Amino acid sequence: MNTSALIVMLTTIGLVTFLMIYFFMKVINTPPRPEPDSYIDNDDEADRQVPGH
Repeated sequence: MNTSALIVMLTTIGLVTFLMIYFFMKVINTPPRPEPDSYIDNDDEADRQVPGH
């Protein structure tokens, strides 16, 4: 294997590994979105009722 091919291969592997770790950590550290309440009209609590329904 040529020296230039080895450099390209190692650079590519390093870049792909870095991007994989970066986006994996970004997903792990992102707080979850609040789940929408699909049963809001069925709640018994008055403060959770949608006005006008």
